[in-house]
Amino acid sequence: MTNEIATRDEQAVATAGPKPPTNELMEWVESARQANLVAQSLANTSFAGAYRGKPDEITAAILTGQELGLQPMTALKSIDVIQGQPALRAHAMRAIVQHQGHEIELVESDDTHCVMRGRRKGAENWQTVVWDIPRAQRLGLLGKDQWKKQPKTMLIARATGELCRLIASDALHGLPYAAEEVDSYVHGEVAPAKAPLSVAALTAPAAQPPVAQTVPAAEPEYTVARDDQHDDDAWRQEPDSEPTWPAAAQPPAN
Repeated sequence: MTNEIATRDEQAVATAGPKPPTNELMEWVESARQANLVAQSLANTSFAGAYRGKPDEITAAILTGQELGLQPMTALKSIDVIQGQPALRAHAMRAIVQHQGHEIELVESDDTHCVMRGRRKGAENWQTVVWDIPRAQRLGLLGKDQWKKQPKTMLIARATGELCRLIASDALHGLPYAAEEVDSYVHGEVAPAKAPLSVAALTAPAAQPPVAQTVPAAEPEYTVARDDQHDDDAWRQEPDSEPTWPAAAQPPAN
């Protein structure tokens, strides 16, 4: 009797088989579908900001924020798309790193330099990062519009990106650069990607300048002599150059 029960148990286990593993990709697809539904609702509202009218970009921002632990509305205000790539704003990068338990401190900052320090959770030693105007000048940054308008903010953003990568790159999940560090950053806007050059564009002949049309010169204007004028002034031309007369129209000699 005992052998029969044991045999039936073994057969039941063999029939049931191992539990199929969870398909993470399918779960992500479902998350993307749900995110797109949210994006469709937000796309035409003022809350979408620079993403207004762009549900696909909103979906991507929500999914990217989800991987970073950001709620959908926070993701819309924290992630910019620059040259087709998502990038975190500096304040959002600091928030993510600090939320993970790492420490970041702004030591000092003005329009000419910024000193920040940070340390990883559980570490004893602080890491210090310094950004100043001479460093920005060596990288050719000072000619950019945002650096002219708000150098202090841009110095802090640069120091933030470098420090966060230094102490907690794992918390950034593939978004290592602050939006303010990326070329073509437009102060919290979704910057349009530049169209790549095509072979046709590179090999097309140079456009010829338009041919200037020759405008005939205006006929010279002459003044009519009065009776009280001297004969030398009778045939004066405006301006003071002497006209060229045909042989049959020469004025009589004095």
